[in-house]
Amino acid sequence: MATTRKLVVEIVDAKDLTPKDGQGTSSPYVVVDYYGQRRRTRTIVRDLNPVWNESLEFSLAKKPSHPILEISVWEGTDGTHFLGGICFDVSEIPLRDPPDSPLAPQWYRLEGGGAHHGDLMLATWTGTQADESFPDAWKTDTAGNVTARAKVYMSPKLWYLRATVMDAQDLLLPQLTAFKEASFQLKAQLGFQVQKTKPAVTRNGAPSWNEDLLFVAAEPFADQLVFTLEYRTSKGPVTVGMARVPLTAIERRVDERLVASRWFGFEDPNDEKRGNRSRVHLRLCFDGGYHVMDEAAHVCSDYRPTARQLWKPAVGIVELGVIGCKNLLPMKTVNGKGSTDAYTVAKYGSKWVRTRTVSDSLDPKWNEQYTWKVYDPCTVLTIGVFDSWGVYEIDGRKEATRQDLRIGKVRIRISTLETGKAYRNTYPLLMLVNGGVKKLGEIELAVRFVRSAPPLDFLHVYTQPLLPLMHHIKPLTLFQEDMLRNTAVKILAVHLSRSEPPLRPEIVRYMLDADSHTFSMRKVRANWLRIVNVVAGMIDVVRWVDDTRFWRNPTATLLIHALVVMLIWFPDLIVPTIAFYLFIIGAWNYKFRSRAALPHFDPRLSLADAVDREELDEEFDVVPSNRPPEMVRSRYDKLRAVGVRVQTILGEVAAQGEKMQALVTWRDPRATGIFVGLCFVVALVLYLVPTKMVAMASGFYYFRHPIFRDRKPSPMINFFRRLPSLSDRLM
Repeated sequence: MATTRKLVVEIVDAKDLTPKDGQGTSSPYVVVDYYGQRRRTRTIVRDLNPVWNESLEFSLAKKPSHPILEISVWEGTDGTHFLGGICFDVSEIPLRDPPDSPLAPQWYRLEGGGAHHGDLMLATWTGTQADESFPDAWKTDTAGNVTARAKVYMSPKLWYLRATVMDAQDLLLPQLTAFKEASFQLKAQLGFQVQKTKPAVTRNGAPSWNEDLLFVAAEPFADQLVFTLEYRTSKGPVTVGMARVPLTAIERRVDERLVASRWFGFEDPNDEKRGNRSRVHLRLCFDGGYHVMDEAAHVCSDYRPTARQLWKPAVGIVELGVIGCKNLLPMKTVNGKGSTDAYTVAKYGSKWVRTRTVSDSLDPKWNEQYTWKVYDPCTVLTIGVFDSWGVYEIDGRKEATRQDLRIGKVRIRISTLETGKAYRNTYPLLMLVNGGVKKLGEIELAVRFVRSAPPLDFLHVYTQPLLPLMHHIKPLTLFQEDMLRNTAVKILAVHLSRSEPPLRPEIVRYMLDADSHTFSMRKVRANWLRIVNVVAGMIDVVRWVDDTRFWRNPTATLLIHALVVMLIWFPDLIVPTIAFYLFIIGAWNYKFRSRAALPHFDPRLSLADAVDREELDEEFDVVPSNRPPEMVRSRYDKLRAVGVRVQTILGEVAAQGEKMQALVTWRDPRATGIFVGLCFVVALVLYLVPTKMVAMASGFYYFRHPIFRDRKPSPMINFFRRLPSLSDRLM
């Protein structure tokens, strides 16, 4: 029997409600309205911080063209006093599929109530009747802790906000007219994000910048973009005026089209009611054609653009079963006894899941299952294990809450999973500490990838660009990518920490690898050895050619002579022979493909098992360094800043070579299958078609007119970029 989808709204509680009479006699209740279906909670008499804990359900049988969910708070028995409300776009509400846990409720600011305001905690999702029983049931191993329940969290929708500062007019004040030249700078601020233009020198009070300032903004948009005009003097900057732009008034775009520019007048910083003649020319827009990066590129779990209309259909589903952990080490001491309260967090795309917290157990069992839609197989699923501190009674007193401790994490690349095959493996939980690599336990996981797209459509994904088209039409610089990624991590950490129970900032930063982009001599040497390992294959070929030249293997030398004669007399066979040779190598390596557990962190590859203690002290040293003397510290910090760049370049070079190796090593079964099949087809086609015709067609294609070119990278480049490397296995 088919299941019927429904819309679920869980109303938890409210705080800081202000009644109309201002006497604290408010009797509030909540009304939820969706497409003519109206529901309300019970009335809480005379309580400004009411608690409802009620769930309301709505049928989704009817689908309006613009589905809006309206949630409003009222007071009184007659329902005439409106305290505020919230609106949701139903198409943006997440879908919950069993056995997913419920979504974590979070606080929303009530709007529309005039000077009266407050906050309402709620959660809303679409699901079926099957999603209530297990996730909300209490477990005996959670010690009755309300924050120990399994929860699902959703990352907010992040946008790139592009502010193009063009020019300004009438900036010279009367007291500045005596100067021949004036230098102005425009500062833009969005929340904690602050950016400045370059100083512009003008003689007529009309400077020109033509600079792009990029910010990260999260829905719902509640902040303002504040522009501050500063006049630069020898004594410091002087504020000339300020302009405020609400984010809700900024246009959204999904491509590179130019949005209309506008002039904004400045307010007097000393008197906001009195304006001045100064104004600035801006072009503001939300760029929905980009993917807002919150993870490192080699461990990214999603590449979709922000704009929903640009999303492509899902190609499959990944199922994760978190079974349990074994042999965990005690992470803390409570009442003189070693204890670990472990829970697991998994992140893929915008969906985070958290298992329940198992209290005081070194062998916790969860047996929880979660699913994610897969839009791109060349993505990574991250699972982390943590120890919850919470609040404990020690010697009759409550100890303050501390940060949750890291136990370890596991990364699983979706493209390494065979379709329909269930993998159940145990992975070591490794942490790199000052004393070296430390094993804190093991985690047992079950994972399966199920393909939902047709086979040809699924294989076609390997020829598409990883990132959306806007990243290739108007690419971001490396500095912008790093800056925006760090900003996105901070926004996610703040947003998820507001949920109930909160997903703490230290958890979010660890899952997103936000703290791993520091200089490490160990990583430099590891990347160098990766390059040496790739070059070693070429050295083996040179050595084999040298052995053949010196007749160390007479049979092979005679075959090479015959091959040379054949290729000299029949040069048309050179390319098909190489393609056929690569096909033979790939087919031969198929039986040597790895059948062991899925790839995991490799301490040997990371050089973590043999690292020098001095290098570990350098790696865990803070920036700026706290090692005396001052001059050594200054030079040491500069060296580490340069070393980070060198380390990244070495890693990129190693990754490209490892992707070349992945063509025939079946590290990604589908990619190697595509490559081996293409080699066989190329061999057949070039055997049948004259080489001159192929060469002429290739030349004509290479020099084709720009109107026949696609702005996207070629399928060959896209295929190569999707090949896996060993970057995601480095610790």
